[in-house]
Amino acid sequence: MPSKHVVVVDDDAVMRDLIGDYLVRHAFKVSRAADGAAMARVVTHLPPDLIILDLQLGTDDGLELMRSMSTKVEAPVIIITGNRGEEADKVVGLELGADDYITKPFSLRELLARVRAVLRRAEGAGAAARRKSDRSTYRFGGWELSMKARRLTSPQGEVIRLTAAEFNLLSAFLRSPQHVLSREQLLNASRVHDDEVYDRSIDVLILRLRRKLERDPRQPTLIRTERGMGYVLSTRVEVG
Repeated sequence: MPSKHVVVVDDDAVMRDLIGDYLVRHAFKVSRAADGAAMARVVTHLPPDLIILDLQLGTDDGLELMRSMSTKVEAPVIIITGNRGEEADKVVGLELGADDYITKPFSLRELLARVRAVLRRAEGAGAAARRKSDRSTYRFGGWELSMKARRLTSPQGEVIRLTAAEFNLLSAFLRSPQHVLSREQLLNASRVHDDEVYDRSIDVLILRLRRKLERDPRQPTLIRTERGMGYVLSTRVEVG
């Protein structure tokens, strides 16, 4: 699975580098974080495909990070526990949304196998969700977007033409309403061909969408800017 981005969160620099270097040798892109603040910076700038999280982080509580991540990060999580007696932490971690756990000491080969298995499950679930969403109709703020017909209808019943990139961008917002999406996430979602992506192209696409959706594009109420973080679709979405 080349090019998958894995974030390793562990306050032990030796363990962090041991895991990170091993995954890099197996064609993963790896970011490393010693605590929750560092992890937050990483996932904001480069959304992860998977997070490996040690529950014992010194000053930070791994379970509290799990709780905070549940509404901000969609990537699957593998938790690391310190010993076999921490069954309660493993159970709570799984209840909070962790996809797997591994107990120290562990072999790197076993960790790699678990990483690949979790990513395969996530990709399968994502593909199923995309197939379902491809047949869906989204309703938001009086607007309606038919995924099957690729048709956007205004509150007045007028059909609004969208380019392929605009359609992909709006679809990304509708799949994650009221969640901040980074520029990287939106660029990946909106690209049609790689050569269409260039510096600040996402701002141009956002402006074009606002001109079609907003009453006043200069004071947007649907697609808001979260300074330093990205953009958010700030309205409820119904899926039918």
